[in-house]
Amino acid sequence: MDPIIRVEQLVKIYDTGEVPLRALDGVSLDIARGEFVAIMGHSGSGKSTLMNVLGALDRPTEGCYLLEGEDVGEMEVEELADLRNRRIGFIFQSFNLLPRLTALQNVMLPIRYRVENRISAEAREDACIAALESVGLGERAHHRPNQLSGGQQQRVAIARALVNHPSLLLADEPTGNLDSKSSEEIMGILESLNRQGVTIVMVTHESDIANHAGRIIHMKDGKIFSDGHNGKKRKEIAV
Repeated sequence: MDPIIRVEQLVKIYDTGEVPLRALDGVSLDIARGEFVAIMGHSGSGKSTLMNVLGALDRPTEGCYLLEGEDVGEMEVEELADLRNRRIGFIFQSFNLLPRLTALQNVMLPIRYRVENRISAEAREDACIAALESVGLGERAHHRPNQLSGGQQQRVAIARALVNHPSLLLADEPTGNLDSKSSEEIMGILESLNRQGVTIVMVTHESDIANHAGRIIHMKDGKIFSDGHNGKKRKEIAV
């Protein structure tokens, strides 16, 4: 089976003035459908730049990025926007919820912006309620973000990321603004989604969070420094 993600010799150079910044320096990797991959590295390692490329938020200077066999680098602006909306779900450290909207309305945003396969208002609401219920927040559908805890806000963000049934879920420091208890709850949700077949790529700088993934990639100076299966995770699965 072809990988869901294939990147070959990715290079990303930022023009910062006198000395160009080489944020990615020849990165190549495959990610199989259904994997849970954590990408780690210090600030400046290239992990966030790689995440932006995988999320079609930035284009590489050189190299190739295939998502489900399609060359993302060849897509026009409108195609990229549709790709991000339909096929990639995003979870951010800062939640990125609109404060004036309820949890239900926030989750509904990706469906409202969907170009194809539009559905009725009733079907939209049913889909969003189901997404909120899947993360244990069905009873909070009509609460606004300021009425929710940080962990609850991140659950809303996960529901929003899932509502269009994307092929890929990208999580950028998903527990960075949460306490330890909420962090474990969020990681439990991500693990459950992965067991259901959702492909997840997560950026984190915390080793205990990375250990929830089945594969850990370490980056350094824009390159992949190490890439291997998480032995601890495999041991837990075996038990």
